[in-house]
Amino acid sequence: MNVDPGKLAAGAASAYASDAVLRDGGSIHLRAIRPDDKRLLDRFVEEMSPESKYFRFFRSKRRLTQAELERFTELDFVREAALVATLRHGAEEEIVGVGRYAAGAGVGAGEARPHRAEFAFAVADRHQGRGIGTLLLERLVPIARANGIQEFEADVLGENNRMLEMLSRSGFVVRRAFEGGVFHVSFPTKETEELLAASHKRERHAAAMSLVPILEPRSVAVVGASRTPGSIGTALVANLKRDGFRGPIYPVNPRAAEIQGLKCYPSVSAIGAPVDLAVIAVPAPAVEEVVADCARAGARGAVVISAGFAETAGPGRDVQRRLVELVRSSGMRMVGPNCMGVLNMAPEVRLNATFAPSSPPAGSIAMLSQSGALGIAILDYLKGVDVGVSSFVSVGNKADVSGNDLLAYWAQDAHTKVIVLYLESFGNPRKFARVAPEVAREKPIVAVKSGRSAAGTRAASSHSASLASLDVAVDALFEEAGVIRTDTLEELFDVAALLAMQPVPAGRRVGVVTNAGGPGILLADACEARGLVLPELGESTLSELRGFLPPQAGLANPVDMIASATPEQYGRAIEAVGRDPAVDSVVVVHIPVLQTGLEEVAAAIGRGASKVPAAKPALAVLLSQRGAVPVLNAAGRGRIPVFRFPENAAMALAAAERYGRWRRQPVGSTLELEAFRVAAIRAVVDRVLESAPGPVWLEPEDLATVLRATGIDFASGEVSSLEGAAAAGERLGYPLVAKAIAPGLVHKSDVGGVILGLRSARDVEAAVRTLDERMRAAATRLDGVFLQREVKGGIEALVGVTTDPTFGPLVVCGLGGVLVELLKDVTFRLPPVSDSDAAEMLSRLRSARLLDGYRGAPPGDREALGALLQRVSALVEAVPEIVEMDLNPVKVLPPGKGAIVVDARMRLARG
Repeated sequence: MNVDPGKLAAGAASAYASDAVLRDGGSIHLRAIRPDDKRLLDRFVEEMSPESKYFRFFRSKRRLTQAELERFTELDFVREAALVATLRHGAEEEIVGVGRYAAGAGVGAGEARPHRAEFAFAVADRHQGRGIGTLLLERLVPIARANGIQEFEADVLGENNRMLEMLSRSGFVVRRAFEGGVFHVSFPTKETEELLAASHKRERHAAAMSLVPILEPRSVAVVGASRTPGSIGTALVANLKRDGFRGPIYPVNPRAAEIQGLKCYPSVSAIGAPVDLAVIAVPAPAVEEVVADCARAGARGAVVISAGFAETAGPGRDVQRRLVELVRSSGMRMVGPNCMGVLNMAPEVRLNATFAPSSPPAGSIAMLSQSGALGIAILDYLKGVDVGVSSFVSVGNKADVSGNDLLAYWAQDAHTKVIVLYLESFGNPRKFARVAPEVAREKPIVAVKSGRSAAGTRAASSHSASLASLDVAVDALFEEAGVIRTDTLEELFDVAALLAMQPVPAGRRVGVVTNAGGPGILLADACEARGLVLPELGESTLSELRGFLPPQAGLANPVDMIASATPEQYGRAIEAVGRDPAVDSVVVVHIPVLQTGLEEVAAAIGRGASKVPAAKPALAVLLSQRGAVPVLNAAGRGRIPVFRFPENAAMALAAAERYGRWRRQPVGSTLELEAFRVAAIRAVVDRVLESAPGPVWLEPEDLATVLRATGIDFASGEVSSLEGAAAAGERLGYPLVAKAIAPGLVHKSDVGGVILGLRSARDVEAAVRTLDERMRAAATRLDGVFLQREVKGGIEALVGVTTDPTFGPLVVCGLGGVLVELLKDVTFRLPPVSDSDAAEMLSRLRSARLLDGYRGAPPGDREALGALLQRVSALVEAVPEIVEMDLNPVKVLPPGKGAIVVDARMRLARG
């Protein structure tokens, strides 16, 4: 093989370079090895301990020979490949780990691509146990797999426990054979669900650990600390002191000896003591040098308050990119830049590294805010409504630490029960789609995503694309991930407070107790409008209520105790309704109409709620001035959330109930196309794209091949010339449909490009003449016709794909056929679409009752339509080049008869 190792390695270096977070939270840079790495590799091996060298080379070795250095660094990245893990110390790069594979041993003569390869790893002694070897293995295997390597194998000394342990935890199915003190290990390189699960678990743990120095620091340096009143540097130090940070605080300012009673230092490296977190508030041009100094001092986290980076036009973007490279190559994590800081109210931490004028009480709600200014207002609001916070992070530009990292941290944080997000953009929605559902099954996530009004329908040529907007993608992502989306900040904290204080409701049934009929009716209406129900109470409950309420009281749900209700009656009524088996949650509505004090009623509500079964949430609506609303406590169940109006309580309870329903549903299974199907599909796609100068619509015959290879039932048909149409009709059989093939024609029905009910060759010839006339009238030409067997009956549906510039492909489903754009009754999901996702997509359609048989009409094959959604999702995974696709209409036949695509369009484009 005549190759230039330098060129190959240079290309591999850019293709395989990435940053990763280690098991202990530190970061590392991974890249392909290069021919110019000989000096660094030589030093790496020379510094290995004798034991590590023996484990790697099976013999004593002081350093590598020149021939070995050439063999280990000059690779083709097909038969042989190697990745290195590096750290940067200023301008100097250090190799701390190497992973490699080499194929060829035992390869038969003339075999172009070997299927087995030997692998080997080595990690610097002081960095062993951090997960570097595992990361190298995870990144090396896909390279081998892409080059046809189906199996890795290696000989491992029996006493090399770290290597054996790494392989056992890797997620690969490892086979072992022991002989002569050596294990021969091997495993297939195929990606499996178990492998992905193990990898995701490691990634989530590493992300969480990486934020410990930022949210649980043992010491904090404030760079830019100031004595100027009203300055950010002054506020940062003051807040750390005021809120009682548990560790040492180091102000850093080269022009001061002391700030707020604390010794001041000229730089972080001059402190002379370990610094976990550096909070940086200096002018933007100085930030790079400050971060470099923090790296030299061994700081593990940075919060960059300073603005003037990627949020501005010009060189700020380049500076931010260099900052990210610096912190990651130095093993640090960074929040910001352009943020207002971080806060952790845990009693063992008490960190307020923000410049906000006030801090909220301690509690169990963790919050991310992408807006610094809004973050300040939020903290003040939370303090005013007495809602407690576990931690708060203003992420700013999200250059390094992202929302996905914070989700991983909060998932394992014992002080956090509910996660709240204020988002303006998504950095990595695909990762969010994977991380958020894992977290949401443990802790609820409530989010406000701004930008609904700015989202509009994109100009697009297919039905699927025209139905999508930027906000639709967000809704699809949140629904799939189990994230509760609210429209306003008030709704956000109403839902969060409910979930932080009360259990998730087990069902939709609500019992209401009130002293006024009007508010009770308003609550009932609001509940019904949001999918909740007010059931009839059981006879035993009604009998109990009659025993202590006046005859004038209304005992239907809502229970109207009338204005004269006493505190004692409140407590007993709440207990009785809450214990009714037909009720899943209890809402108490009170209007202060008589002399009974609000404090007495509040205490009675607390006593009654304490006797409601612990699994049922209890809420209160106190229609009084907010300042007069007391804190409601129930013995054994903590605080009771209080709402200003009935509608607020209904909205929060409905959101919590929907979340509970999502959490209870089983995790669905996804469909992966078999290898032979993928090969057939790729053969068509690759051939078409190879000759296409740009985006291209598939021709009918190619499209039919792709759909059938995917396992999608496509009505049989044949592309014909105008002259041969009659003969083609005879071959296909009748009845037929004729569809025009013309340049630029997308929506055939708009120009009369579809003619139904052809029952003879004469009908086909007449249809061709008619289509020719119609195409001329539409200022195009008829190049051919697509004759298709007519599918009678069925419910018309649309299944398709559109592509969002941020979120990537979206699978869309709707009912109505050609009316789908008018009705806009559609649902979206990000692939992969599981079976439960597909069922949920169908159930959310307003017209879903058509599939069950509406007003005497025959029902449709719901299972077949769901299966079609999954096959389209699997097709998108196999062909990421799909930009738009319409299967419209899809004829959904009666149950058991399937779903048949009768018209389709697919547009491809290179990524």
